[in-house]
Amino acid sequence: MSSNTRESILSAARRTAQARGYGGLNFRDLAADVGIKSASIHYYFAGKADLGAAVAKRYREDTVIALEAMSDEAPDPLDCLRRYPDTFRAALQNDNRMCMSSFMGAEYDDLPDVVKKEVQAFADVNVAWIARQLSAAATVPINNSEKRAWAIFGAIAGAQLLARSRSDISFYDSAIEEFRDAGLLPY
Repeated sequence: MSSNTRESILSAARRTAQARGYGGLNFRDLAADVGIKSASIHYYFAGKADLGAAVAKRYREDTVIALEAMSDEAPDPLDCLRRYPDTFRAALQNDNRMCMSSFMGAEYDDLPDVVKKEVQAFADVNVAWIARQLSAAATVPINNSEKRAWAIFGAIAGAQLLARSRSDISFYDSAIEEFRDAGLLPY
């Protein structure tokens, strides 16, 4: 077995989790998607909880890399805050998928503890990044940056959920525009 197979499993699991959540992860379906036997997945992941935690951890790590790349490409924190909603929009543009962590967050009570920790960690890294941008831009008092960051993160995730439930990305775009009009997000 190779690391390429492990990566293929993680990629297939990510696509599935973004479309159907943790509950949609099924070794048989993933194996068919990857082109291996379902028993082969157990070589890499002892069970569904291990797979769910691994894919959520990878999603969080990829997000950290993407957010830091955004900071490097756009050193102006206001520009970063303007671009941030595009990261959630991209999932919707990909077959009406959602942020995997938001999807799994909706299933929170049914998640194994190892997956819950990764879902929380994903939110935490997003909120910390947003708070840093808010502080650097001096758009809110420093002692309010984390609370505002949670509001921004929650609003954007909610807008994505609304758009997905309608299979219409224009709902997302409209909500983001309203957040800008209300002053939650910068223009």
